[in-house]
Amino acid sequence: MGDPPLTAGPSAAEPGPFFALRTDPGNPRDEGYALIGEAYRLTPEGAAAPLLRARVEAVAASLRTDEPRVAASLVFQGLAARVWSLALGQAALTGSVSRLRCDRLWWHPGRAAPDDLWWPGVPSVMGEPGGLAGQVGDAAYTNLLPLHSAVTRAYRVSGRLLWGNAASALAGSLRVLYDWCQAHGHPEAAERATDLARAQLAHPPLRDAGTLTSPPPAFRRRTCCLYYRVPGGGLCGDCVLRRSPASGLRRRSQ
Repeated sequence: MGDPPLTAGPSAAEPGPFFALRTDPGNPRDEGYALIGEAYRLTPEGAAAPLLRARVEAVAASLRTDEPRVAASLVFQGLAARVWSLALGQAALTGSVSRLRCDRLWWHPGRAAPDDLWWPGVPSVMGEPGGLAGQVGDAAYTNLLPLHSAVTRAYRVSGRLLWGNAASALAGSLRVLYDWCQAHGHPEAAERATDLARAQLAHPPLRDAGTLTSPPPAFRRRTCCLYYRVPGGGLCGDCVLRRSPASGLRRRSQ
C-alpha cells in the first residue's frame, strides 16, 4: 500500500523560496533561461559545458577563490539544496511529488530562488510506485546523478565529497522545513519530512554520508565541502573537521 493522501493544507512553497518553483506560462529562453540538462553536459574534451562553467566561474568570483573545484563543490551543493527542497517540501506538505525532468526544467543561474528554476505550466505528479520516499529520491536524483557526473569529471571533485554535499543539502532543507512546520502548527508534516529525509540517507549513494539525529533534526557529515578554502571561509556546522586546515578556526555552530 502507498502513502495515504493528505487533507488540504499549506502549499509546498510556503516554507520559503527554496521550496517554490516558478510555473507561470512563457518562453524561458526569451528571459535567458536554459534547460537544466544543458548544465550536465561535457565538451568533447571533458570540460564543463558553458552553462555550468559560467555558474562555477560566477561563484568563484563572488567568493574570491581561484580554485575552480571549490566553487564547483559549492555550486553542486546549492543546486542539490534546491531540488531536495522542491521534492521534500511538496511530499511532506501535500503528499505528492512533481517530476523534475532535466528536459523540461529551466534554469537561470544568475537568478535567486524561486526564480532560478522555471517549469512553464504545471509539472506532472509522480504515480504510486515507490511511495513518497521513492518519489522524493526519483525527483532529486534525476538531476543529482548527471550533475554529480559532470562536476566530478570536469572539476576533479571527489565523488564521495559531492554525495556528502548532497546529504548536507538534504539535511539543510529538512531543518528549514521542520522549523517552519513546527512554527506554523504542522507537527505531522515535520515528522513526515524527517522520515522522508531519513529514508534518503538510509540508502546509497547517501547511506555513508553522515548521521542524522532528531528531533530537532541535526546532521554531521563525514566529508568536507571545501568551504574552508574560500578566503575568509571556515567550517560549516555539520563538517567532519573540527578545525580548519587553512586557518585553525573551529567549526561554526549550526
